[in-house]
Amino acid sequence: VNSPEAVRLAVEGQLRKEGRPALEGGERLHVLRQSWDARKHPVRAQLLVGWGEGAKKAEMVDWSWKSVPEGAPEVIVVGAGPAGLYAALECLLHGVRPIVVERGKDVRARRRDLARLNKEHVVHPNSNYCFGEGGAGTYSDGKLYTRSKKRGDIREALEWLVVHGADPGILVEAHPHIGTNRLPAVVTAMRETVERAGGKVLFETKVVDVLDRGGQCVGVEVEDLVGGSQRELLGEAVILATGHSARDIFELLHRRGLEVEAKPFALGVRVEHPQSWVDHVQYHGEEVEGRLPPASYSLVCQVEGRGVHSFCMCPGGIVAPCATSPGEIVTNGWSPSKRNNPYANSGMVVQVGPEDWEPLGFTGPLGGMHFQQSVEQACWQAAGQTQAAPAQRLADFVNGHPSTSLPKTSYLPGVVPARLDEILPAVVARSLRAGFRDFSRKMKGFMHPEAVVVAPESRTSSPVRIPRDPDTLQHPGLGKFYPAGEGGGYAGGILSAAMDGRKAARAALLSIG
Repeated sequence: VNSPEAVRLAVEGQLRKEGRPALEGGERLHVLRQSWDARKHPVRAQLLVGWGEGAKKAEMVDWSWKSVPEGAPEVIVVGAGPAGLYAALECLLHGVRPIVVERGKDVRARRRDLARLNKEHVVHPNSNYCFGEGGAGTYSDGKLYTRSKKRGDIREALEWLVVHGADPGILVEAHPHIGTNRLPAVVTAMRETVERAGGKVLFETKVVDVLDRGGQCVGVEVEDLVGGSQRELLGEAVILATGHSARDIFELLHRRGLEVEAKPFALGVRVEHPQSWVDHVQYHGEEVEGRLPPASYSLVCQVEGRGVHSFCMCPGGIVAPCATSPGEIVTNGWSPSKRNNPYANSGMVVQVGPEDWEPLGFTGPLGGMHFQQSVEQACWQAAGQTQAAPAQRLADFVNGHPSTSLPKTSYLPGVVPARLDEILPAVVARSLRAGFRDFSRKMKGFMHPEAVVVAPESRTSSPVRIPRDPDTLQHPGLGKFYPAGEGGGYAGGILSAAMDGRKAARAALLSIG
């Protein structure tokens, strides 16, 4: 079905049915959208095809970022994740020089710290799966689908990735995905574009304060993490794009009296199945190798009025250790571009809010963050105070039994048998147990004997929101200060964070004329 001849025959057949003029012999067809429909047997490809005027939707803008002139105004961008990089590129489009401040290392140096985390269980607090060039997005799968169409132009956001080396297929796929193995090169190319056009990217440079002059943010104070010196960086505005795990930034703002607020977030576990089982169920027993992509799933239900749902499902992926401080366990999932690992994993999470953590003593605007932290620390204690994660067979978790053994998993630091139903907060464990029973009815065999639950999946989104004016996007207590992306509480993934970074940059540029 993907061959040009098959597409042309299908289009001509449809035109004949509708009594419309046939295609001209040399008329070129362009696939505008493609997806797979596995609801019935056999599985079908769905293609949206354009030609003539319709083919214009397949054309890319000729994007280029020209060098900014000497003496151009400067904007400080805190964080080199999706929101920060897109904010920097947006500044350059308008002749403004971005100064990007990143606490972590560049992609190449960051890899060494990730290897130590996986092999030696050493967590580098400034260079890990969340902090460093590209932010959490670099090593968190590269899924690019989003419902956040109001934040900006999704097509443009995808084109910027293609310009910097991503597969052009992401422009037409219903569920575009780059892959963790290919994202680092794309991220590096974006940073190089920023630098070639006159922007600056400062690695291993940590923000320790914001500079307030008469109610206006005029820059940040930073610490050189290599030399230890501190200095001020001044700019016309500051865009804060630190991601959902920069707890020190939330604490800094709260300490300075700048308003932050607790917000609900999702908390749960990673569930891993054999990919072959997911393929068998989703493709109705069809043979898929070499013919269909590794299958995914999406599951959701309500338990006592509380949502339980799958999150960041990774076909052919691995479960990764994503702690940002010693003394905690955090898990996430990712897939390589080919999604060819033998396991499939997905976050399975429960929505929690102040009504859940305040009775436990976690109060105030940072109560949710401290509650989240306590769960991660409890899992670290339960697994022996290493980066090995506590785990339980799925059926044992649901039935309240200890697991005397565990199946092989993709989690490289290793897993330790533990009673997750006793370690996780009671409301989370109870909701997940009921949710898994519901999912087992929806997907036959969900309670697979080799399915394993690994904890915790706790960084689904930020537990803190940094408020901003809905029109100017500035913080209500500090002018020229623009919270953005996941760290501000305004995005939930690579694409939505990227678009929100552009949105914050445009607001900052408008304020400085």
